[in-house]
Amino acid sequence: MYEKVNPDHPDKVADRIAGAIVDLAYTKSPDPRAAVEVLIGHGRCHIINESSEHFSEEEINTIVRRITKSSTIQVDYAEYPQDVHLSENQNGHIRCGDNGIFKGVPLSEEQKTLSKIAHAVYEAFPYDGKYILDTASKRLILCQSNATEEDLRSLPILAECPFVPEINPLGEWSGGPDVDSGVTNRKLGSDMADSLTGGGLCGKDLSKADVTLNLYAWKLAQETGKEVSIVCAIGDTDVTVRVAEETRTCRFRDLVNQMREVLFRDYGGFEGLATWGYF
Repeated sequence: MYEKVNPDHPDKVADRIAGAIVDLAYTKSPDPRAAVEVLIGHGRCHIINESSEHFSEEEINTIVRRITKSSTIQVDYAEYPQDVHLSENQNGHIRCGDNGIFKGVPLSEEQKTLSKIAHAVYEAFPYDGKYILDTASKRLILCQSNATEEDLRSLPILAECPFVPEINPLGEWSGGPDVDSGVTNRKLGSDMADSLTGGGLCGKDLSKADVTLNLYAWKLAQETGKEVSIVCAIGDTDVTVRVAEETRTCRFRDLVNQMREVLFRDYGGFEGLATWGYF
C-alpha cells in the first residue's frame, strides 16, 4: 500500500513552513544550522527553531501567512541556539550532524502512477487531499476536499486510471489546517515511498544526515535501480554506502556539496522538497 498527500494537507503545510525557514537561513549564511519543528492547526501555528541564525518575528509571520494563505493565523515562535556540545562538534567542520540509518529504494511503476494522479488532482483542486493505493486490490482511495465526486470522476486522469477509485468515503469535506492539525515530518511515507529514514526529512539543514544522506540514498537508488543502505554516527567525516552487495566509502563533506546542488536545482530548495517529497 502506498500513500501520497498534497501540499495543502496540514502535515505538508507544517513541512513547507519548516522548509521555508531553512531556506531563509541559507540566505543569511552559506552554512547555517537549523532544526525546525512546526505544529499547526485551528488558527494557530507553533514553531520551535534551534538555529545558528536569528529570524525576526515579521520574517516568520510572512512565511506562515504565505503558506497558510491566512492573514489572521496566530503564530507562536521560539528560537534557541544549538546545544553547545553539538555546536562544537560542527565548528569549522562538515561532519554528520546526527546518528542515522537510511535506505533508498527505487520507485515502482504503481508509486509513480499514484504520484501522477495526486499531482493532477491537486492541479484541478488545490486544496487538502490524501490518496492511498492498495496494490493488492488495485483500490484507489481518493480523499479530496472542496470537490464533489462528480467533479473528480470527470478528471481525465481518473478516467484513464488503472485502479478502482473510491472517492471521499465519508462524503464531501472542507479540510485544511483550519479544521485539522499538522506536524512536521509526519508524512514521511508519502514523501519517500518504500525508502527509510532514521530521522526527519523536513526542517533541517544539510549538515544533518537526515537530509543529505536521505537525499543521496534516494537519488542513488533511482539511478542504479538497486536498494541503497547507509548508516552513520554523529561526528563521522566518512560514511559507508552499500548498493546491493557492493560497498563504497564517501566523504560526508562531498555529499553535502553534491546534495546542496541537487536540492536547490531539482527541488527549488527546502520548501520545494517539503511540498511533495521526493516524487
